[in-house]
Amino acid sequence: MPTVVLEDEKIADCSTVELELEGDCLTWLYKVAPAFPVKGSKVRIIHEPRDFYSTLLEKCKTARSRITIASLYLGTGQMEAELVKGMKEAIESNGGNLQVNILLDYMRGSRGQNNSKEMLMPLLRGEFGHCCRVFLYHTPRLRGFLKKLIPNRFNELVGLQHMKLYIFDNTFIISGANLSNDYFSNRQDRYFMIEDCEELCDFYHSLVKKVSEFSFELQADGETRFNDKIDIHPFKSSVEKFSKESSEIIHDFFQNQIDRRFDLCKKEPTKADTWVFPLIQMAQLKVRHDSEITLRLFETAPVGATLKLATGYFNLTSEYRNALVNSCRANCHVLTAHPRANGFFGARGIAGGIPAAYTKIEKSFFEFCEKRGQSDRIKLWEFSRPGWTYHAKGLWYSMPGQQKPSFTLVGSPNFGYRSVERDLETQIAVATRNTELQESLQKECDRLFSRALPVTKRTFIEKERIPPAWVRVAVFFFRYYF
Repeated sequence: MPTVVLEDEKIADCSTVELELEGDCLTWLYKVAPAFPVKGSKVRIIHEPRDFYSTLLEKCKTARSRITIASLYLGTGQMEAELVKGMKEAIESNGGNLQVNILLDYMRGSRGQNNSKEMLMPLLRGEFGHCCRVFLYHTPRLRGFLKKLIPNRFNELVGLQHMKLYIFDNTFIISGANLSNDYFSNRQDRYFMIEDCEELCDFYHSLVKKVSEFSFELQADGETRFNDKIDIHPFKSSVEKFSKESSEIIHDFFQNQIDRRFDLCKKEPTKADTWVFPLIQMAQLKVRHDSEITLRLFETAPVGATLKLATGYFNLTSEYRNALVNSCRANCHVLTAHPRANGFFGARGIAGGIPAAYTKIEKSFFEFCEKRGQSDRIKLWEFSRPGWTYHAKGLWYSMPGQQKPSFTLVGSPNFGYRSVERDLETQIAVATRNTELQESLQKECDRLFSRALPVTKRTFIEKERIPPAWVRVAVFFFRYYF
């Protein structure tokens, strides 16, 4: 798949389109990503996991025409069962006119005896089983001897389906949160809901269907079957063949969306106060759209601007790191998890060393900034809330002269090597002139940073923060899998 061209001379003049963004810093986005106008008053930022769950449950029960879901997996507890029950009852109450499409990761969704597939079987059986389709994406990189060798708990390191989006009729919810108990109770994430956005919902519904074309489909008997209408298979075809043909499916769809939306904007100018730009990243399928746009955002942030980044797992790629330190001129604040807020804190075996590994990576970045004289401009923070873990990611962008952010990124990417190189990811860029939405963005950002501790030199000399020797070795060899 050809990469998205972002050079200035290749970007069409947007002056004929009434889509001006603050300070003209981001007008190039309209040429390189599909653009959807929405009303800022229709965007709601959800703050707490329990509110996220109650919103999902309500939307499942009240959907009338479609439910489309993409997530890493569905948990196996009572809260997750209630979601399935809500979807089933909605299908029945609508007489089979409600269509449900669910996309999960194959390996994560199949892990253990009681798993996501088993949880979803009630939707596929019975009178209205034809109304629901469940798909499981399998990375082409996990195959043969490697698939047999790696334990189930660690095979997701190779690559997985990581998009987190939830569509109910014409309501769109995007998050970094999965569908499981922790994410509904005490695992902090971000959650954006946009109502009355039919075209945006259509776009993401179609994207899920496109990925489903080269995924396994769960059958009513519990077996999985691959699409026999295409001449590729994730681990029977060669990696090159699968990547090439699946890439063409995504590229053709996505490029058509960019061209169509840009042409529509020129023909039908709108003075919308808020615009949404979907970004996708599927590097194993040769799709690098999100990472190129994110990199440009970092590189072009001017003096006087403020960037606030969040990631649950701090492991910036070298390109992102260099852009923030060497090219970016904005003040930067990076929020990540304190080791005790890392989801792997206290885990058994090798997994228990993961928080220490991220501390080692964090320290390397801190020292990198210091050596280049950028430690005053770039600050690190760690989220710490007793009894909670931290999983929020994204970006808040305040233009020069602004106090509040008018631009945000929200979705599944973590700005690390996994997000850029291994997983299927999506996030939305939201640009707004709506003052109430800007205020909501500021409050969201403040809520997260209010529970953060500043990172200093002393942070890394605390006894509990010094990683064991084996962790330092593991980071050296396996950093690109984090």
